Amino acid sequence: MAGRQGHFHRFLVAGGLTNLGDGVATLAWTWLATQLTRDPFLISLMPVALRLPWFLFAIPAGLVTDRVSRKKLLLAMDVARGLAFALAAAAIWQALPLADPPEDGVAEVGLFVTLALCAAAIGLAEVFRDTAAQTVLPSLVDPDRLESANARFSAVEILGNTLLGPAVGAFLIAAALPLPFLLNAAAYLSATVLVAGVGIRQRRPAGTRRHWRHEFTEAAGFLIQQPTLRLLALFTGVFNGLHQMVVVGLVLFAQEVLGLGAGAYGLVLSAGASGGLVAGLVAAPLIARVGGARLAQLSSAVIALAFLAVPLAGGGVGVAACLMVFSFLGLLWDTVSISYRQRAVPDEMRGRVNALYRMASWGMMPVGLMVSGLVVDLGERIMPREVALTLPFLVAGGGVAVMTLLAWRGIGRGFGRPPGVPSA
Repeated sequence: MAGRQGHFHRFLVAGGLTNLGDGVATLAWTWLATQLTRDPFLISLMPVALRLPWFLFAIPAGLVTDRVSRKKLLLAMDVARGLAFALAAAAIWQALPLADPPEDGVAEVGLFVTLALCAAAIGLAEVFRDTAAQTVLPSLVDPDRLESANARFSAVEILGNTLLGPAVGAFLIAAALPLPFLLNAAAYLSATVLVAGVGIRQRRPAGTRRHWRHEFTEAAGFLIQQPTLRLLALFTGVFNGLHQMVVVGLVLFAQEVLGLGAGAYGLVLSAGASGGLVAGLVAAPLIARVGGARLAQLSSAVIALAFLAVPLAGGGVGVAACLMVFSFLGLLWDTVSISYRQRAVPDEMRGRVNALYRMASWGMMPVGLMVSGLVVDLGERIMPREVALTLPFLVAGGGVAVMTLLAWRGIGRGFGRPPGVPSA
């Protein structure tokens, strides 16, 4: 037991390092794009390059995860991401000093394209890495501790990805544009050292491999036949698309409406993320007390209000409060849904089913990113730019509210019974 717990803790720390890198990148990629162009649509293309691989490569990632050593896959993908970040840092350093960003078009076309390609490579590695990582956790903890383990992982994710990461990234990018990318390279390469010491078993014997079409059909059939998993995939996909509208819209809103610099913006993101850190500490007892179904329903409803409140917040402190509410409730939702999925999917097809699920749920992210830029561009034709920059929050909040009403009963029925128990 002690050895197994030690492996879990190493895996947890490695996840913390990679999430710190993700948090630094959350701010660095988009903020750097605003230093190359002021066009909202072109700015959105940088995070699109990071997220599009989820739609294109999620299925191959699931097939690979169930066929190869998951540990070797984790190590290879972290090394690949570290090298891609190092290349991005070198490209930025070479291009300094940057010209002033134009309202239309791009100031440094070569740098913009290079960074977009690095972002796409990092996103591709993330697809394979994260698909493998989610299949590993159930083998490192006992089944009755999944909520607690997922809550701890979510708390570490919040701490690195949205609490410390954006603040660190903001101060580094204010000091020198390449620094956040250099830090990420070091974080991912350090994570490989930790994962190398984790004992991860591959349960399927090598001799039982079948044709990939049969394995894909098996996983797709399983997901389609599970109404709760099917609903979660669709719900999470639409929600993630709407959330990405808020993420990319917030950068220009903070710069042009609130007048925030990189450091202040990073602090707003970090303060907002503190709600998720608190949720990571109380998620397991809250789920046990209130119930996963009711908690998921209420979380989704209040998140809609938090998105709608951002344009009315009045300043950085108000925006941070809205983000704090979102991060607290978002982590509760994630803990309930991820734990349900890990219990519902057999280990031998967990990689494939997770990949299909995440293709549906994460594949909408690039759509939301592009729609956010297009909404602002179209809004500027009929209203002042300052007003147009609030549209992503209004569309996202309204969309989450409608989606919650439509899925309310399905969420209550699905989370209200254990996985595998059919509805009456």
